[in-house]
Amino acid sequence: MGRVYPDETNTEKEYVTIETEDAQTLEFEQARQMAGEKAREISGNPMMLAWKNGKTGEFYPAHECGRTEKPAWIVYAEARGANLTIDVNHGDYIFLWLKM
Repeated sequence: MGRVYPDETNTEKEYVTIETEDAQTLEFEQARQMAGEKAREISGNPMMLAWKNGKTGEFYPAHECGRTEKPAWIVYAEARGANLTIDVNHGDYIFLWLKM
């Protein structure tokens, strides 16, 4: 297994919002693709660390990371250096990335 090297020239945390006209019918996979395209625009080879489907409540990773007030999927991503958040349609889908 190779070692992961984040982009040390681009470590500032960023929060990006994407709004679509078809918010009611937008599916998770479509939102993931849009978020991935945006993440690659910002950082050439980003790594998705965590996500949440706000429509269903499903999230990844789906396990506990200690006892904190933050949701486990956010704790997991932040502990691994997440520095890019892409929010599709105001919380319908949220993706946390590491800029590489």
